[in-house]
Amino acid sequence: MVFKLSPASPAGKWLGFVTAVWVQAISGNNYTFSNYSDALKSLMGLTQLQLNSLSVAKDVGKAFGLLAGLASDRLSTPVILLIGSIEGFIGYGVQWLVVSRRIQPLPYWAMCIFLCMGGNSTTWMNTAILVTCIRNFRKNRGPVSGILKGYVGLSTAIFTDICSALFADDPAKFLLMLAIVPFVVCLSAIVFLREIPPSSTAAEENDETKYFGIVNVLAVIIALYLLAFDVSGPHGDVFSQVFAAILLVLLASPLSIPIYLAAKSFIRSGDNTIDAEKSVTEPLLTAEAEKKVVATPSPEVAEKGRPVLGEEHTIIEALKTVDFWILFGSFLCGVGTGLAVMNNLGQMGLALGYADVSIFVSLTSIWGFFGRILSGSVSEYFIKRAGTPRPIWNAASQILMAVGYILMAMAMPGSLYVGSIVVGICYGVRLAITVPTASELFGLKYYGLIYNILILNLPLGSFLFSGLLAGYLYDAQATRTIGGGNTCIGAHCYRLVFVVMAIACVIGFGLDVLLSIRTKSIYSKIYASRKAKKSSVSTLQ
Repeated sequence: MVFKLSPASPAGKWLGFVTAVWVQAISGNNYTFSNYSDALKSLMGLTQLQLNSLSVAKDVGKAFGLLAGLASDRLSTPVILLIGSIEGFIGYGVQWLVVSRRIQPLPYWAMCIFLCMGGNSTTWMNTAILVTCIRNFRKNRGPVSGILKGYVGLSTAIFTDICSALFADDPAKFLLMLAIVPFVVCLSAIVFLREIPPSSTAAEENDETKYFGIVNVLAVIIALYLLAFDVSGPHGDVFSQVFAAILLVLLASPLSIPIYLAAKSFIRSGDNTIDAEKSVTEPLLTAEAEKKVVATPSPEVAEKGRPVLGEEHTIIEALKTVDFWILFGSFLCGVGTGLAVMNNLGQMGLALGYADVSIFVSLTSIWGFFGRILSGSVSEYFIKRAGTPRPIWNAASQILMAVGYILMAMAMPGSLYVGSIVVGICYGVRLAITVPTASELFGLKYYGLIYNILILNLPLGSFLFSGLLAGYLYDAQATRTIGGGNTCIGAHCYRLVFVVMAIACVIGFGLDVLLSIRTKSIYSKIYASRKAKKSSVSTLQ
């Protein structure tokens, strides 16, 4: 008897998810700019404002993610992944050629283009992964978002620690990794990740929850392993090589799930395979559930001809709602300020007297992972238990982030360590919560484009808080250097920047509270429909 692994089989479905996790584990290269920014600054003789403008160019690549969003409804997942992997290979490959001095530094405008390409490459990867996986596992959107976004957060630490372990923090070799590794990893997802029917029975949903729990545990082990390496001080060559080998084994460990399911299926090889020809565009709240539970839509969506929140929205219909722009504005306050810290961690550390800033990059990444993975699962739990609006977790993260910025502004001993951890956690929460929230409010049919419109906040926030705010205020405090750049040493360099960003987070907190109030009826409806479904299953049993 011949065993065939179908993409729509349980083993094939989870093998696709594991490859998606791997892609996310290497797609956070946008957050690693601090690891090689100082090399670019000295090599090209840039001021801090010019360097920050380069980082903005990298983030502007996210703005062109709208192309990936449009393509997500027209092109297959493998094609979208292939486009992203090729673009990243070119964008980071050229940066490697410059930093490794294999070619002369390119004109400033040309470097902006290649940084933009590197930034844009991840939008294709992330769109393909998020849209496909949330559609495949639509009953567990919170855990899916938390896990995938969590691995994006970990990717910065994975790249940083492997480079530190094997290449002594060489920025040229680091960029070479950013060019080659994502390209190779994407090939695995191109082969195995497909859009398939979601679970249709309570037993399948329970199995999904169980397997997501396993993936969560494995991810936490990886995060703790990376954290232990970061805080354990300098390491010898042999220790570092062993660390890297064990890390690769841990990253491969989620394969145990599809292997187990394949073995289980092989034993029961007489069972029929799952029919893959099923629509995957049903909204979260099905027609049957809507008959059982009456919605209480807000006034602006109850007008004639407009869909109710929780139903499928076209792009225009979503953009016409007040709720979309509240979500957009609060997202800007959170991710914009968080990106400003990540893009400037190198200079922030140097200003406070730290010779090696890679520890702060890793701390932000690892604790960002905990913020993402925990917020996804916890928010899903409270929706299922009490119908708690998901945006309330964004509100909590905004206040905590504001506290983190105040601590960093005070510049007490160790405040940059604490600030890096707090900002990482809150930035992670912000990303992991917003992704499923958008799909719950506006549906999945046009989710790829809606997601990429929200992601416009990354380049916009980077421009406002990193390019303008941090760049201008740093240069106002800095002194010129002989090479044509500038430098600033002391707590005063970024103090006002942190204060302004704390105020922005307070504004974001107010917007998130408002959105939680406005969407309470939607989440109550989701809770009631799930409870009714669970009760009907119990009655049948």
